[in-house]
Amino acid sequence: MGDCFSLAKRSKIMSSIKAKDTKSELLVRSYLFRHGFRFRVNDKRLVGRPDIVLPKYKTVVFINGCFWHAHQGCKYFTLPKTNRPFWEQKLAKNRERDQRVCAQLLEKGYRVLVVWECELSPPTKREETLNGLVNEIWQSP
Repeated sequence: MGDCFSLAKRSKIMSSIKAKDTKSELLVRSYLFRHGFRFRVNDKRLVGRPDIVLPKYKTVVFINGCFWHAHQGCKYFTLPKTNRPFWEQKLAKNRERDQRVCAQLLEKGYRVLVVWECELSPPTKREETLNGLVNEIWQSP
């Protein structure tokens, strides 16, 4: 089964996918700010450029998209049927990179928290997730 879009159209679609300031990231950042947290965004000085860095708490937060980070068991993650070997390899490399970055940050003494896109979807689950994130940040390392 081939792609239903031309190469130029597919390229345009893929280039429009945002890497920073996604809806999920903005949601988490605004919630944390409203609750008095001050943070850095995509700090280049740290490996992996975490989405949110809370220096006071020595904590970093990654907001992962379920597809791009291959969230196993999630309804938002399904492996594409076309070009399957490419996607399997790409998503496996993404997961390996995530694990490597997490290990390096832990070695530097940071706490690493991950918020998945699916945990922010229904408003009731969103509130529970964000409250849990705040409580996790407040806990001493």
